[in-house]
Amino acid sequence: MKIRTVQPEDIGPLTRLWNACGEAGETLYSPLTEAGFREKFLEGEGRNPDNLLVADRDGAPVGFIHGVAPETFRGGKPGNAYLTVLLVDAASRNRGIGKALLNALKERMREQGAANMFISSVNPVNLNWRIPGTPGHDHNNMPGLDTGCAGAGFFSHMGFENRYAEVAMYMNLADYRMPESVLEKQETLRRQGIVTGVYDPAQHCGFDAMCDHVGSEYWRDVLRTETEAWEKGQPNSDARFWPDGVRPQGPRPLLAAVHGGQIVGFTGPVDLQKSGRGWFTGICTDPAFERRGIATVLFNLLMEAFVKEGAQFSTLFTGADNHAQRVYRAAGMRPVREFQLMLLPLEAADSKTQGGSV
Repeated sequence: MKIRTVQPEDIGPLTRLWNACGEAGETLYSPLTEAGFREKFLEGEGRNPDNLLVADRDGAPVGFIHGVAPETFRGGKPGNAYLTVLLVDAASRNRGIGKALLNALKERMREQGAANMFISSVNPVNLNWRIPGTPGHDHNNMPGLDTGCAGAGFFSHMGFENRYAEVAMYMNLADYRMPESVLEKQETLRRQGIVTGVYDPAQHCGFDAMCDHVGSEYWRDVLRTETEAWEKGQPNSDARFWPDGVRPQGPRPLLAAVHGGQIVGFTGPVDLQKSGRGWFTGICTDPAFERRGIATVLFNLLMEAFVKEGAQFSTLFTGADNHAQRVYRAAGMRPVREFQLMLLPLEAADSKTQGGSV
């Protein structure tokens, strides 16, 4: 058995391995065609073909590993590499192939300047996965290691450290009904001078104060991008915020809480993926306006907007200990899977990776 870089003739066998692991219930990954496999792992930001390594036994691929080197994509940080996926054929497991693949990728990442390797949503390679117990409903990215996958324990044995746990939550929108209590809360906010609903860009409300209070340049970027799209009467120009990577047809609605000419909470934009998923970037409330029910009202307005747009379901991720879970659960979301963001310090990894096999 030898470890080598991927060759064109490997794509068919590797795609079949990917799909076989999903069909066996060992992973939740959505199926891929050969063209989809090439696009996912060999094309685009961070996809250096030399970082897709194959375990070759007697001329046949029996496993593969994929990684992304530091600073090869927008948001990439010096020294941080990312492990995307590691799969080994069922008939070839427990022979050290997984360990050999991981060690080869570690060395490849070190050569490209990595001091750490993460399993994380920061990786630019998004892996679609199917929500268990649903009629094929899916999510467009895994935020870390699926703790329910067949090889989850391997990574701890190989020295990866758990850093942060996230929960995936899901709602079948056919079951959603706007609670009367939320409408009452919306009216209470209105009497306090806080108006909630679809944001009218003609109001030209500020959002910098909220972003300053939250300490998030990400939310500032989202709001600037979406509101500028409305001002121009065009879709936003930033592909990072396009569901499925498809440019939207026009400016997308934002749901906001406005007080005194300032946005003090928002969620959205309201959009629909081809899979039928109601898509949004997240939800945010100014800390100065917390504990008034703003997030509850906005989240339920978002679910109502998804229904009106024809969405079939919605999913989100949140921290395993995030108190916002109460808002999502009250609206009808349920947890379906847990994921771990993991870190392997490469400078100390050799002493930790003597055991474990896949």
